[in-house]
Amino acid sequence: MKRIRDLLGRSRAVLAKWRRTSARVGDPMPIRIVYLIDSLGMGGAERVLLSNLEHLDRGRFEPRVAVLQQRGGNPLAGEIQKLGIPVDMVWVERLRDPRALPRVIRYLRASRADLLHTQLEFSIILGGVAARVLRIPCVSTLHTFNVPAPGTRDAWRAKLNWWSLRRMNTMVITVSEAGRLHHLDYGRLPPDRVITMYNGVDLAAFGPRDEPAGFSLRHKLGIQPDAPVIVTVAVLRKPKGHRHLIGALAGILPSMPDTKLVIVGDGDEGPALRRQATDLQLDGHVVFTGARSDIADLLAMSNLFVLPTLDDVLPTVVAEAMAAGLPVVASNVGGLPEMVVDGVTGLLVPPADEEALADACLELLTNRRKAHVMGLAGRDVARERFDVKHQSELLGDLYVSMLRADNGVRGSRTSST
Repeated sequence: MKRIRDLLGRSRAVLAKWRRTSARVGDPMPIRIVYLIDSLGMGGAERVLLSNLEHLDRGRFEPRVAVLQQRGGNPLAGEIQKLGIPVDMVWVERLRDPRALPRVIRYLRASRADLLHTQLEFSIILGGVAARVLRIPCVSTLHTFNVPAPGTRDAWRAKLNWWSLRRMNTMVITVSEAGRLHHLDYGRLPPDRVITMYNGVDLAAFGPRDEPAGFSLRHKLGIQPDAPVIVTVAVLRKPKGHRHLIGALAGILPSMPDTKLVIVGDGDEGPALRRQATDLQLDGHVVFTGARSDIADLLAMSNLFVLPTLDDVLPTVVAEAMAAGLPVVASNVGGLPEMVVDGVTGLLVPPADEEALADACLELLTNRRKAHVMGLAGRDVARERFDVKHQSELLGDLYVSMLRADNGVRGSRTSST
């Protein structure tokens, strides 16, 4: 931290004579926003960024994305570029690299950003300091809980992350109330600068099911048209709890032997999960699709969405499943109770409880009427809480209010000198 404070002081001295000439609130030109993110793989934060950019008011804002690293080839970079939004690589391999912060500062200065929006660890730390150096407002979105083991490198990064949020940021967005309370507690963030803003999903993309398309996709995946299908979508990592869902499937099959489990996603835990399915003799019942972009179609062909996560702030895919009209079975952790209304839009179960997970799945697979009613209720909740158009409007209003407040501070400083 001392190294960053020293560099911050030196950078301010170097940039003391520099003045920005950029669009401000009230100017006819759109407000220039730089979105700084660690990578553009298929993770939840990255997909949320893409969705927000798709619905950003381009009459008010001129967006640009800067990415610090590559993950899986950064597949979402191409999707963002299709929107006519530039994507720039500002390579930062290590947080300790002494060239990293100056590189980010130079990029932001060259882009003439009016406001910076950061997401994920490296971007929050480096972007927050760079924005303070350049004296532009900075907002960060926190997508996860963060409680690393003491004494680890992750713990050092978490402390640095929270330090940057406390000292450098103008505002902080958490994507659930559970997340807000967590970061206020562990990160000691100032309450007046931390707000909750749910992730939004494109409701139109997850409309009523297209049965012919669903049957076609089932055929491609080797699934019978009338087989009960459980689907889960998440990066294959241990905290997502896939192993417990595979274990629960072994308890479901005696009652419903035709059931198929479709696991969508890729990640380090993939080989272990495949071995588990083989060891439990479930190979014919578990379909691993890998990472997919046709999430709406996969949801549409399914009967039940399950998320056995061990902890999650606000998994966007649950909102997508609800928008698609699927009943949801999920772990009663993190921000999930803010999404799934237990007994109304789905069922919440204790994390890592395979028996409870199996029972909940069986309850909704065997009672199709109940599952259908829950799916319709879930769609209503998605429309009320997670409509990306509404959430994008709220985000745009936040940008404008931050710039107005920033202009007010500048004006008061100018008038007092």
